[in-house]
Amino acid sequence: MIEKVKKLLTGETLRYLIFGVLTVIVNTVSFKLLNLLMGDIAANTIAFFIAVLFAYWTNSRFVFRTGMAWKSFWEFMAMRICTLPIDDGGMWMLLRLGVNDLVAKVFVNAVIIVLNYLASKLFIFKKK
Repeated sequence: MIEKVKKLLTGETLRYLIFGVLTVIVNTVSFKLLNLLMGDIAANTIAFFIAVLFAYWTNSRFVFRTGMAWKSFWEFMAMRICTLPIDDGGMWMLLRLGVNDLVAKVFVNAVIIVLNYLASKLFIFKKK
């Protein structure tokens, strides 16, 4: 069991967690800045795309080390766009329930990180 945990927390998974946290920071800071200029959901959507571009660059270069290519970029974008309704819908729901916008943002991002890791690992950046 300990060996499985060690393996999980080294290499690719650890890199994904590190860059996942950085992506959440990019997303959250972008959201907070954009939210000064526009409504919650518009700011969330634009911040989402800024974070996706950052995530693609870091995942292809540092996490999965596959290099950047148009095919994987468009697959990555399509997969992430599929999670946008979860992102916006989760934000909308939590904000309507009175949850602080920063807490809502972090919670929704945590859910999306898990979904994105599975999709990236299994479909987009899989080793050939």
